[in-house]
Amino acid sequence: MRVLAVESSCDESAVAVFDSATGLLAHELFSQVELHQGFGGVVPELASRDHVRRLLPLIKRALAESHSEPRAIDGLAYTAGPGLIGALLTGASLARSLAYAWNVPAIGVHHLEAHLLAPLLESEPPPFPHVALLVSGGHTLLVEVSAVGRYRILGASRDDAAGEAFDKSARLLGLPYPGGPQLAALATRGKAGAVAFPRPMLDRPGLEFSFSGLKTAVLLAVRGRVLTEQERADIARGVEEAIVETLTAKALRALDETGLDALVVSGGVSANQTLRARLTAVVGAHHARVYYPRIEFSTDNAAMIALAGLKRLEAGEHEGLAIAARAQWPLEALPAVGA
Repeated sequence: MRVLAVESSCDESAVAVFDSATGLLAHELFSQVELHQGFGGVVPELASRDHVRRLLPLIKRALAESHSEPRAIDGLAYTAGPGLIGALLTGASLARSLAYAWNVPAIGVHHLEAHLLAPLLESEPPPFPHVALLVSGGHTLLVEVSAVGRYRILGASRDDAAGEAFDKSARLLGLPYPGGPQLAALATRGKAGAVAFPRPMLDRPGLEFSFSGLKTAVLLAVRGRVLTEQERADIARGVEEAIVETLTAKALRALDETGLDALVVSGGVSANQTLRARLTAVVGAHHARVYYPRIEFSTDNAAMIALAGLKRLEAGEHEGLAIAARAQWPLEALPAVGA
């Protein structure tokens, strides 16, 4: 089966072609970072309008790159949620329309399921079952993954996600959008331990997260002060250390509680090099193994949408003619594949 996939959940327009026999044949992406930089964050209406401009040319490029005529496409996959509803509808409308015109099935993909399955794109995919740490701008979850489509939420953030904590702290330090990568770059010049921030909820049992207190601590550290460049770097280092230590400790706790020895780390924050290095070292010392998607498949992309869509299309799932898009969509509401 050959699947064409469209991703438009936020500020990345992306298209991919994936073949069940030969793997990933093409993936195209256009980032809207420059469009939103002047506003300090994503403007939903501008994101939707830019998807309208970008997606069809990206589809043409992906088809050409994969040497695929429309008649070679056996199904369409698109991000149906969660995300910005206007942005989701642009991709969903286009993908569903093409599926109708080409007389092939279409499937709406859960964005978080796609992130969970992204490491399956690699040459050494993780075994099932495993624990997954999904960390992005909008979500921080620990999930027990028994099989494709079989997920049990072990813990989630009660308030801000880890990515939000990165981005909001970056904004408080006067860093440009997107804040997370900018803060990580600044942190490389900071002194370890120079600024200590709270490690939220590590002093109590359980697998839930909370990062709002960290954001408040950063606000108090910068309020009313003119910071030197070294002080800004030290604060950035302190923020990164607090987030990385919290995520690492909770991931190890999840491995202990489930008795599993494989950890998947995915989502945009999983591209953070400090987090990867810490988890690789600590999980290895824990006699377990950690799996990541490559960096380009950690952030939003259509390759992971294609793979997740393929799994469900192969199981006989497909959408009706209605265009499905959901701004909110609990992961645990997904049916098991083949159920």
